[in-house]
Amino acid sequence: MVTNSFKNQIQNRNFLNPTGFKFILNRAPKTTFFSNSANIPGLTLGVAYQSNYLRDIPQPGEKIDFEDFTLRFLVDEDLENYNEISNWIRGLGFPESLEDIYRFQKSNPNLQQPSKGQLNLYSDGTLTVLTSNQNANFLIKFKDLFPYNLSTLQFDSSDTDINYFTAEVSFKYTIFNITDLNGNPL
Repeated sequence: MVTNSFKNQIQNRNFLNPTGFKFILNRAPKTTFFSNSANIPGLTLGVAYQSNYLRDIPQPGEKIDFEDFTLRFLVDEDLENYNEISNWIRGLGFPESLEDIYRFQKSNPNLQQPSKGQLNLYSDGTLTVLTSNQNANFLIKFKDLFPYNLSTLQFDSSDTDINYFTAEVSFKYTIFNITDLNGNPL
């Protein structure tokens, strides 16, 4: 008798390639062009404990904590890509005056402007994961990304080798979904 135990096995035996990705962030195209590291964030489901006279019994919770999305990118010589993120954070935090956020809103004419009375603070982003043959395989779509941390650029004249600057930016977001290339959930 032949069993169907092979039906439940993985069909594609190729491993996920850590160098096979492209990232697109609508608000910061110069940053994403030079991206060289990105992550699929982890998830943590909260746990509720049911009291019992012998020991507390763990039960699945209700809230999911999404880890941050982190992007590392090479910094261009004119700081254009670094400034895309820096100005975004400054626009969100208006460090000098309330005018900072209004300047920030007008700084990217390529973005669809929000309806009257709303501020354009967020950007959607898409991480395209590639196959071992460098073809698009599936998408991770992030909704309502905004940066909250941008790394330091440390100049050091005592370095004997030239190591080009990389910066790392951390984003918060509403949710991410993994989809096929047509937008269907996987």
